[in-house]
Amino acid sequence: MVYLAVLVLAATLLLAIYAYRRPAQSQPPSIIPTSPNLHKEDDIVPVSVNYFFTRKCNADCKFCFHTAKTSYTLSLRKAQSGLSLLAAAGMKKINFAGGEPFLYEEYLGKLCRYCKEDLSLESVSIVSNGTKVTEKWLKVYGSAVDILAISCDSTNPETNKNIGRKDRDSGKAFDNVENLFQIKEWCQQYGIRFKLNTVVCSLNWQESMAEMVEKLDPFRWKVFQVLVVVGENENDARKRDATKFVITDAQFEDFCSRHKHLKCMIPEPNKAMKSSYLLIDEYMRFLDKGDGDEKVSDSILKVGVQKAIKQVRWDQEEFHNRGGVYDWNSAAEKTNSCAGVSKDKKLEW
Repeated sequence: MVYLAVLVLAATLLLAIYAYRRPAQSQPPSIIPTSPNLHKEDDIVPVSVNYFFTRKCNADCKFCFHTAKTSYTLSLRKAQSGLSLLAAAGMKKINFAGGEPFLYEEYLGKLCRYCKEDLSLESVSIVSNGTKVTEKWLKVYGSAVDILAISCDSTNPETNKNIGRKDRDSGKAFDNVENLFQIKEWCQQYGIRFKLNTVVCSLNWQESMAEMVEKLDPFRWKVFQVLVVVGENENDARKRDATKFVITDAQFEDFCSRHKHLKCMIPEPNKAMKSSYLLIDEYMRFLDKGDGDEKVSDSILKVGVQKAIKQVRWDQEEFHNRGGVYDWNSAAEKTNSCAGVSKDKKLEW
């Protein structure tokens, strides 16, 4: 018995020594507390960030301003490292976009969960064309998502097809309307705020979407004026040529006036869009899609957030003017926005 006790004691000691000397397993990067005293006076705080982690898409939208110039996607760990750096610099809201983010459903889900649970961000949102959203995904990851925005530019299938909201392989136009109502129902079921995005262009500026939007009753309806970005979609030499879809400011205002009774509508003309968004590409580089050529910073993974963000122009005044900060998490009071309960025109992604 004494011999057996000695063996047990020896084995216990060996296990303890092994556990002490073994390298720690790779864990997602931890967040540095973002208390004010960690920031320098001249630091820029990236409160809200759009992360375009992929340029790959299953649609063929003709005016897309973030085209499939590469198929690159960071490893999950590197993406988490970049998000951790942004959170340490003061990021409170992240929006995942593309491309089509749901083409990488597990990757997207893990990033959402990491941002919500590990980084404790106030808001996690996604912009999607809706064709790859499933209830199965929402069951697994929906608790980590505050806002789900779906793009729809027309209630007319032929218009959607001409715009390019169709399957890249089959050429079949997306059945936007039916899909929208299904996703809205899922969002209600899983406690996610539903948002609608529409790009107004030469093919749809005379259309009325009021009846559909009223029935859909989104948390916000963001209405964008089609935007030309040099280096992405400004001529036939690019993968997309948005110049064929450009409208005048008056035409954009005409569309908005036709829908002004919908209190959920948030118009965003070109002048409000340029340089007022913080955009991060698939390499974790800040993008400046303002006037002139598109500008790209060094990756925050190489030079850090502050050096990178100061290499591009971010119009913080315009960001605040368009209401870039608002009640943006899923716990915020949910109201029937399109019924006109609020006249607040705050904007979001």
